[in-house]
Amino acid sequence: MRDDRLRAHRLFLTDHLRKQTDFSRTAQNLGLTPPPVQIPAPLEARKVTLSTPDQWPDAMGRTPLIEAIAQRESRRRYSGEELNLVELSFLLWATQGIRKMLGQGTALRTVPSAGARHSFETYLFINRVVDLAPGLYRYLPLDHALVHVREVPDMESSLTRAAYGQKFLGRAAVTFVWACIPERMEWRYGLTAHRVILLDAGHVCQNLYLACEAVGAGTCAVAAYDQEEMDHLLGVDGEEEFAVYLAPVGKKGARGEE
Repeated sequence: MRDDRLRAHRLFLTDHLRKQTDFSRTAQNLGLTPPPVQIPAPLEARKVTLSTPDQWPDAMGRTPLIEAIAQRESRRRYSGEELNLVELSFLLWATQGIRKMLGQGTALRTVPSAGARHSFETYLFINRVVDLAPGLYRYLPLDHALVHVREVPDMESSLTRAAYGQKFLGRAAVTFVWACIPERMEWRYGLTAHRVILLDAGHVCQNLYLACEAVGAGTCAVAAYDQEEMDHLLGVDGEEEFAVYLAPVGKKGARGEE
């Protein structure tokens, strides 16, 4: 007999809730103000301005698309080489960069999102990036900048532990963690928001895979982690904001090199 729990969870993959949702009662249709596009940085926080596409070297990201797609794979071995800030700027722009603001709380980015709602905040555990001190940072897409959140003692072991012993996360040059703010999507879609939030996460991570190939780096999508431990590392509340997806990034290592 099929496990009833499996049957119940399979419903999450379907769109049945759309027929049961009264969209006239969503926050958007009630005229409520949409949540902001990004969490504001504290006034006293240290910011790092990132370079923009017009400032990048001509060769940046010029790998032919067909080549990037053909070479894309999950990479868990990284060299000890540092990323530089231009490369990190490119990866952040490719995954969450803003192309155009459409109005309060709504933006077109370099990745698709249901209703252009974009429910994610991008956190970075930075280990080896030229001219950046190790620690936890957050990407500010409106500013195309990083804000330093805090230092993380024993970052390698802390990340490894929070990812159920997956050591390659702690050894990466940078580990991307996308945290979700469900209200951004719920404002428009109500009960149907949560399925499309996770679809959006796939769009973001695939762009990271292709962008990494373009700068001689690699990544590996990770969905197995201790929720409470990871949320604690990020400093989020686990209810209104929580981790949903991870991706360590590093320069490609030789076979057998970790």
